[in-house]
Amino acid sequence: MKATLTVLPGDGIGPEVTTQAVNVLNAVAAKFGHAFSYEEALLGGSAIDKTGNPLPPETLRTAESSDAVLLGAVGLPKYDAAAVRPEQGLLGIRKHFGLFANLRPVKAYPALAHYAPLRPELLEGVDMLFVRELT
Repeated sequence: MKATLTVLPGDGIGPEVTTQAVNVLNAVAAKFGHAFSYEEALLGGSAIDKTGNPLPPETLRTAESSDAVLLGAVGLPKYDAAAVRPEQGLLGIRKHFGLFANLRPVKAYPALAHYAPLRPELLEGVDMLFVRELT
């Protein structure tokens, strides 16, 4: 498989998380014979700092021409009182692509049960999917 991904590191821990996610994707590509290419673009506070816009038009063009978008994190306390906020970029990209929900899987793995704050018998067989609306 060949795929082009737009990487939107965003703010805060986002750049660190997306760097590690790309490392994981590269390992998957190497193991299974895939070819992933990446193009980084601005979103959120980093975009405000560089362009004054939390969702620059170039970011949308880059994302539109990709097969997938890898998003880090958006927002920092320094923008809490700002008129233009990083979250406006996140909302804008969701709206542009018609996204309306997050899928949040919950699965208990027996090998990791001892790390959970719940009794093991409560975790046995847990396999759920939460759908969170993004409005």
